[in-house]
Amino acid sequence: MFRDIAPAILIFTSIFLPISEGIGIDPVHFGIFFILNLCVGTITPLVGTGLFVGSMVGKEKVESLIKPLIPFYVAMFVLLMVVTYVPEISLFLSNLLGL
Repeated sequence: MFRDIAPAILIFTSIFLPISEGIGIDPVHFGIFFILNLCVGTITPLVGTGLFVGSMVGKEKVESLIKPLIPFYVAMFVLLMVVTYVPEISLFLSNLLGL
């Protein structure tokens, strides 16, 4: 949540991928929930570059956007938890293709 996506991918992947492989997480599954986490971070407050860009395009204050977006944040969090804890969802296509 505190970094932009591109630097976070470069920095954190090299740290967390070996750890996740060490505890038995599939690299494809790790990549999917890692990127989903970073995407959620771009639209949530504190840094939320996507949130700030959206507020500038819509000519609205960020403070006025937070409350209406709370149901969407809850839905994104639930989706993130489902994808993280049910690896069959993110591995379906790779298993189907035999990868």
